[in-house]
Amino acid sequence: MNRIIQWLPTQVDRRLRVLGWVYLAAQIFLVGTGGLVRLTSSGLGCPTWPKCTADSLVNTPEMGIHGVIEFGNRLLGVLLGLVAIAAFVAVLRMRKSRPDLFRLTLLAGLGIPAQAVIGGISVLTQLNPYVVGLHFVISVGLVGLCTAFIYRLYTVPGPRARVVPLWFLIVTHLTTVAVAVTIAVGILTTGSGPHAGDADAPRNGLDSEFLQHVHSWPAYLTVALTLVLVVGAVSLRLPVRRWVILLLAVELAQTAVGLIQANLGLPAILVGIHMVLACVLASAMTAVVLNLKQPVAVAAPPAPRTTADSMTR
Repeated sequence: MNRIIQWLPTQVDRRLRVLGWVYLAAQIFLVGTGGLVRLTSSGLGCPTWPKCTADSLVNTPEMGIHGVIEFGNRLLGVLLGLVAIAAFVAVLRMRKSRPDLFRLTLLAGLGIPAQAVIGGISVLTQLNPYVVGLHFVISVGLVGLCTAFIYRLYTVPGPRARVVPLWFLIVTHLTTVAVAVTIAVGILTTGSGPHAGDADAPRNGLDSEFLQHVHSWPAYLTVALTLVLVVGAVSLRLPVRRWVILLLAVELAQTAVGLIQANLGLPAILVGIHMVLACVLASAMTAVVLNLKQPVAVAAPPAPRTTADSMTR
């Protein structure tokens, strides 16, 4: 045990940064596999929870491919939990010097069992669309936490100061709100559409075609606001410019997929890509917000001048 404790890092190193990227990738990947469960009508492949059936913890051959997909997704959730534990343990020796990393891994780690419980409730409620939507909302939040964790791994601790003009800060936060509304309406739209996760799963009863139009309004506003951010960041050469360019690229990809899927009748593969890109969008937006401030450089006090220094001046 002492050897393990001694092996844990006391400062941010390559191991922690690799773990941070794995953590974020795993969060987004699990959203993708969760989408696969839904889009293949495997949401009730395991008809109960926490067991797969009343008599078996795992899926059985009689359950077919739907049981394999659903139980496989549950196993990946367990693996994500192990990654969360690894990240939390990895920063334990740094909890006093880097409390920010400790708090982020703790919050993200607590989100994993919360997700498991909500996923279980969604199964027990026969895939209630609002419970399934809450499941996705928490996934987006966990992606944001993992993004913040990576950001903190690459910055020094201490006070931070704003490095953008006030107008840029305001537009960024307006863009954040637009992104949040876009994702929220997208969840409602999906809850009214054909991909319920099971043929007998309930829908939310809202007009799917109308919601698709409503969903596009905040999406277009998001793109417009981001264009303002890109122009401002590039013209003023702000440190955040590469992140707003990345944000715009993700939004354009997301918009393109959304338009194509709507015109093709919501094919499952494009809906799945749209779900994953929503999490990538949340991550990129989080990165932009975090980079509005940078650590304050503490200037070292000038060295006292000596007599020899005075004579040479």
